[in-house]
Amino acid sequence: MGRLSRPILGFLLLCCLIVAGEAEYLKYKDPKMPIGARIKDLMKRMTLEEKIGQMVQIERTVATPDVMKQYFIGSVLSGGGSVPGPKASAEAWVNLVNGIQKASLSTRLGIPMIYGIDAVHGHSNVYNATIFPHNVGLGVTRDPQLVKKIGEATALEVRATGIPYAFAPCIAVCRDPRWGRCYESYSEDHRIVQLMTEIIPGLQGELPANSKKGVPFVAPGNTKVAACAKHFVGDGGTTKGIDENNTVISMNGLLNIHMPAYYNAISKGVATVMVSYSSWNGKRMHINRDLVTGFLKNKMKFRGFVISDWQGIDRVTSPPHANYSSSVHAGVDAGIDMIMVPFNFTEFIDDLTYQVKNNIIPMSRINDAVQRILRVKFVMGLFEKPLADLSMANQLGSQEHRELAREAVRKSLVLLKNGKYSTAKPFLPLPKKAPKILIAGSHADNLGYQCGGWTITWQGLGGNDLTTGTTILNAVKNTVDPTTQVVYNENPDSNFVKSNKFSYAIVVVGEPPYAEMYGDSSNLTISEPGPSTINNVCGAVKCVVIVISGRPVVIQPYLEKIDALVAAWLPGTEGQGVVDNLFGDYGFTGKLARTWFKTVDQLPMNVGDPHYDPLFPFGFGITTKPAKN
Repeated sequence: MGRLSRPILGFLLLCCLIVAGEAEYLKYKDPKMPIGARIKDLMKRMTLEEKIGQMVQIERTVATPDVMKQYFIGSVLSGGGSVPGPKASAEAWVNLVNGIQKASLSTRLGIPMIYGIDAVHGHSNVYNATIFPHNVGLGVTRDPQLVKKIGEATALEVRATGIPYAFAPCIAVCRDPRWGRCYESYSEDHRIVQLMTEIIPGLQGELPANSKKGVPFVAPGNTKVAACAKHFVGDGGTTKGIDENNTVISMNGLLNIHMPAYYNAISKGVATVMVSYSSWNGKRMHINRDLVTGFLKNKMKFRGFVISDWQGIDRVTSPPHANYSSSVHAGVDAGIDMIMVPFNFTEFIDDLTYQVKNNIIPMSRINDAVQRILRVKFVMGLFEKPLADLSMANQLGSQEHRELAREAVRKSLVLLKNGKYSTAKPFLPLPKKAPKILIAGSHADNLGYQCGGWTITWQGLGGNDLTTGTTILNAVKNTVDPTTQVVYNENPDSNFVKSNKFSYAIVVVGEPPYAEMYGDSSNLTISEPGPSTINNVCGAVKCVVIVISGRPVVIQPYLEKIDALVAAWLPGTEGQGVVDNLFGDYGFTGKLARTWFKTVDQLPMNVGDPHYDPLFPFGFGITTKPAKN
């Protein structure tokens, strides 16, 4: 009897192990299962706490391992300028993101978090990344294939730092250049903005042919990122261009001007949509259920997730955070799925939990939000490959990407004037060989000014120590004949200019960096000492003026003195692209994607308006052929 017991015991043990093994099969972790089945399986395993945790996005500075584990946090972000350390390497970024991710993976269900960052003109928070021209310049190119390549390059650089989610593109239609975010908009014309949504397949990958409308898509592997179309909807149409203000327009106007690019974004499988701080006819978009749920989710069939803007729920009220629990209810009820809290997350979690437990917010709304968030995470392959490695690190600021950025700079320049009088001989291209030339202006040797806001920090920086790149001054020195003497004087007086017998001068002036409401401007002037530099230099020697700005600025008073005028917008790190065209290595091809006004009293003024009387009309731009060497 005793001798029989061992084999029987062994058999019983084997049976137990098989049963235990089968019990351990988790459908949601099986990549062979359809995504719908995986979502369903995971949802039925989740507690209310785990579901609400998925709806929360917090800033990385508060994303400790304990917080990630205790609250089941679904997403983490870097705000503008929030970095692992000064001039942090790709490795430092990967380690930061993986450290947070490991905490998420150690929770009961092991749901990976998704890390997001503003990569609005390249991977712009990160030292040594390629900084592409801001959207205001890219709209000028009217080249969707170029913008798609920029999306591809940006995705590679974002992935190089271990991050799988970018808060881009901004598809606002800026209708008033007084708005501080106008440079984030491709054009005043929705048709150009629609063309430029081609950046989305660049970032995410090409949507498969048989895809259902509205289903999010991110190509598998580690070369693509989830994109975010923002800010839904009407952010570029606020009264007097005041940031986060009220857009007063009929439903017809909203659908014809501000909505069309969202159709394109959704048809290209955009994974997420961010809601705007602004209001539409007095109602805050963050609590506009008719547009967020009724229109975006139900009518347009968007099946990715809707994310709030930074503290967007707090800012429903004035002052912010007044009657917070009411704002939480209104925002979640409106259809926002993921809430960018970003610091005060326990208050949000407590409020939302209370409201669900007391049937103020139905469980169906929570389930809708969580299903959408999980859908994006499954589509991205985050469950299969939650941790990043360093295999992509060499993509950050690669030469190939810098060459692409340089091409984008060349194509985004608009030549507004070429020759003092219409009958005069064209002033550009400039000769590379000249005895002595002058480079002047506050923006000639300032990489930070060239890049603008949303570069390394939220508001951007001045100077040349923020990241790596080429200033316009250095680009000129790289380009002219070795015998040409280049004299740099930031703000020379007229006596200096007259007494030095310069062959010609290049004057580079414009706006200082800014972002969001800090860029709102009622006067749109070139910052001092720009105007005096133009007067001192162009009054004494033949000159080309290059304007570095996030929008058209007041230029009419100086126009007569100027021989040639170039709108270079915010070109980014590759200043060589500006100089390529100046000296005729390439021709000017850019056409204005924004109307250039005479005076600010005319604003708002957009192409097609009855009072249209511009200094340079929409679509204007002098083209030139490359010079024969």
